[in-house]
Amino acid sequence: MELLVGKTLKELRDWAVQKGLERYRADQIYHWIYKKWEDDPERFTNLSKDLRRWLKENARFHALEKVEKVEGPDSVKYLFRTDDGHLVETVLIKEKDHWTLCVSTQIGCNVGCTFCATARDGLIRNLTAAEIVDQLLWVQKDIKDLPKPWHKVRNVVFMGMGEPLANFNNLKKAVEIFVDQKGVDVSKRRLTVSSSGILYQLKKMAEDPVLSQVNLAISLNAPDQETREKIMPVTRTNRFEDLWKFLTNYPLPEGRKITLEYVLIKGVNDSPEHARKLARLVAPHRKRFKVNLIPFNPSPTLPYERPSEEVVRRFQKILLDEAIIATIRWSKGQEVFGACGQLRAKREIPLLGGGFVKN
Repeated sequence: MELLVGKTLKELRDWAVQKGLERYRADQIYHWIYKKWEDDPERFTNLSKDLRRWLKENARFHALEKVEKVEGPDSVKYLFRTDDGHLVETVLIKEKDHWTLCVSTQIGCNVGCTFCATARDGLIRNLTAAEIVDQLLWVQKDIKDLPKPWHKVRNVVFMGMGEPLANFNNLKKAVEIFVDQKGVDVSKRRLTVSSSGILYQLKKMAEDPVLSQVNLAISLNAPDQETREKIMPVTRTNRFEDLWKFLTNYPLPEGRKITLEYVLIKGVNDSPEHARKLARLVAPHRKRFKVNLIPFNPSPTLPYERPSEEVVRRFQKILLDEAIIATIRWSKGQEVFGACGQLRAKREIPLLGGGFVKN
């Protein structure tokens, strides 16, 4: 059976013609999949009964199997299984007046950040474009009957499992599908790619006509080479000074800022001196950057602690005193182990009906 999820409109049109269908049928199918969030061809009401029956027998509309969803007070974590048996976690986050979906791009991760549970698994494999896109389709199918504005995901962030830019081609294709106005139609201003700062991949993003138009977030987490290298081994070959020079010259779309994500870890990178170093870096470029402070989210597999609220507020004040935009993200999803740095591909996960699913 042909997997239709993950195909661009052009690919779907090519497939339809190859199968002897009229080209416009692809546009109709594309609309049902990406606009209506529909996965049952029996409900494709503007198609003939014969074509609906043929699609049911010859096409697939999901690349992932939904295994479970775990609901918390401010988020919902979805657990999916791939065709080859791996688990993927996706988190739907409730904001003040909209949903944000945190999407995964890899199974595991090989960047090796010492404060991130996902890195404990290493990299198992990249997700395909279809598997990336299908996370959104499953979630949209689940929420589409809710009252407005809760019937649709507004923001999409590639901040789940994996380093998005290490899966460049599949990320790019998924983004192309997400921003297509004939399909999912997520605004480029509401789509964010987060990266640990691998320079050659960032350069590819800057040169790409699609990816260069979405938001960029950098997992910075330290204001200097020594501190960053201790918690982010990738810094050994992507030196802090080189990364910073690149970011200060990154070609930003008009009116945008780069988000500097800074996970505050007790006794590691949360001192006033760390804050002052960061302020000295950012202040000359305050129109280009904003800082997102993220108090560390504890995990039983990691040796770090979260700093006190007083320490977090003190760090923020040092930045604010330099007229730097600095917000605190008290991460949502901790109750379901869906917060920043807590997603994993390998562990026992409790099911709502009792028992566990294990990869």
